[in-house]
Amino acid sequence: MEINVSVIIVNYNGIKYLESCFSSIKVQLEDIPHEVIVVDNNSSDGSCAFIREYYPDVLLIESKENLGFGKGNNTAVKYARGKYILLLNNDTILLNHLQPAIEILNTEPQIGAVGINMLDANKQYLKPGGRFPSPFTLFRIKNIVMMGPEFATGQFKNQIYDIDWLGGSFILMPKKLYDETGGFDEDYFMYGEDIDLCKRIANRGYRRVFMPGLSYIHFVGYSPKRDGLIIKGYELYIEKHGRGVQKLLMKLALGINKTIKQVKRLKN
Repeated sequence: MEINVSVIIVNYNGIKYLESCFSSIKVQLEDIPHEVIVVDNNSSDGSCAFIREYYPDVLLIESKENLGFGKGNNTAVKYARGKYILLLNNDTILLNHLQPAIEILNTEPQIGAVGINMLDANKQYLKPGGRFPSPFTLFRIKNIVMMGPEFATGQFKNQIYDIDWLGGSFILMPKKLYDETGGFDEDYFMYGEDIDLCKRIANRGYRRVFMPGLSYIHFVGYSPKRDGLIIKGYELYIEKHGRGVQKLLMKLALGINKTIKQVKRLKN
């Protein structure tokens, strides 16, 4: 059977999410030939034994070290047989059938990546992506997801929107394009690699689009360590994609942002 979609999941101690995630994949890709490939980043919570026992059809790749998000995805994609790949976080639940997203890739060859509406555990809207880093967006990190009133409120009028970058918890794209771009840049351990990938897709002339009519739940959590990783991701992005005066201004803006965050932490 020819595989149409390869679902790529990187897992690290996510056993509590896996049953819901796998079940939603089965329902929302029904009648679409697909496979699920999981790279486990050396989990210690029994994830691998759970997958082997209850989901023998899942292709499980057990790493002896934590490869990080980007390298983990790249490792899994090497085994993918599908025309399209769906990069999906383990802590997600698909809420709608994905045929419309697959169809738009079939009919619009200039679309290189598709994202859908992201909701939190309470089914409240979360911003699905943002604008590429610039001096303005890096001066205040929240600016990077400021894309107009519809994206601010989650009340959308259109079926499709062009967007700079899509969050890495759900990206559907042609495997051929993933291979052509080299996949995720493995210099990023976590945070920023999705922006970098979308930038390289954009550099090849492909659109990145958001479809608000389809949704998924993402059980995102906050950790103070996240801020430092995000800043490191942006620093790496500037080195890789910044040019000339803009690069200097982006470094300055991010430096100011970083200093403000440090002062706030000291006050608290």
